Amino acid sequence: MAGKGTQTPPYWYDGSPVPFAMRLLAPVYAGVAALRRRLYRKGWFKRHALPVPVIVVGNITAGGTGKTPLTIALVERLRAAGWKPGVASRGYGREEADKARWVEADTSTALGGDEPVLIAWKTGVPVRVDSDRVAAGKALIAAGCDVIVCDDGLQHYRLQRDIEIEVIDAQRRYGNGRMIPAGPLREPVSRADECDFRVVNLGQADEATAAQACGFGQWPMALHIDSAQPLPGGRPRPLAYFAGQRVHAVAGIANPQRFFDMLRARGIGVVPHAFADHQVYQPQDLSFGSQLPVLMTEKDAVKCRAFGNDWHYAVPLRAELPAAFWVALTDRLDKLRPN
Repeated sequence: MAGKGTQTPPYWYDGSPVPFAMRLLAPVYAGVAALRRRLYRKGWFKRHALPVPVIVVGNITAGGTGKTPLTIALVERLRAAGWKPGVASRGYGREEADKARWVEADTSTALGGDEPVLIAWKTGVPVRVDSDRVAAGKALIAAGCDVIVCDDGLQHYRLQRDIEIEVIDAQRRYGNGRMIPAGPLREPVSRADECDFRVVNLGQADEATAAQACGFGQWPMALHIDSAQPLPGGRPRPLAYFAGQRVHAVAGIANPQRFFDMLRARGIGVVPHAFADHQVYQPQDLSFGSQLPVLMTEKDAVKCRAFGNDWHYAVPLRAELPAAFWVALTDRLDKLRPN
């Protein structure tokens, strides 16, 4: 069965002391991760190449950093440039995780995973979930895709990749800089230097903030919201409609505070409800005892569509990156285009 969601340990990011047991376990995790990387680099573990370009969007920390909004933006750009992208994902937390499946807009998130269903819903491109990303890529190629985008999978070394994109949360960065479970790192910070592109998720940020937050070789990504879509369907409302009102805000993502802050920046009175990342929602989870509009992220909305009513709204998120980023990426990709 799908889990009830994951919660980030507070000591990863808030500066509080790390439990002794976690500090003892971190070197064990680090050693196993380092050995695994070395075995792939030495060729003792085989890496599999696909006959089309492979782009991996990932991070070296556990939890969300904004990979899915970037994946959606990337897919849309590739399609506009004449490519036929497909998305491969593990589908974290889904039922029957050992079974590969195609994910469509109306696939249950219990079967497809929340992020793959959201990607399919937003883009309409082929989406394949499989714990074996190599097999997922082959299935996508057989379906007519000529470029594979992996949503997460930076550590899935079995699949050879042509372009790696690291996504960094500008607020959390690398937390306390420790390896799992003492901190959020899946791999050492130095691993990020090997990625072809490093994207910093700034949330709602202006150009001045972006310039200050990004270091050398990093690209700023701003997130924009401007409307709210009723879950049962119908005409979206501009977010300005909710300005000056109180609303219940629902976010079951890695950093719920970012969503709440984005709504407050639009003049909306937020009553926050933070759920665990990958939360499995029940109708009673959205019963807050007062008849106020409920605004939620799209990642939450795909899990609440079955029981949403006219008071429930999804807030679409749009990722925006500099034009120079897309030029650099498409130039790199065009050199990989099969003759």
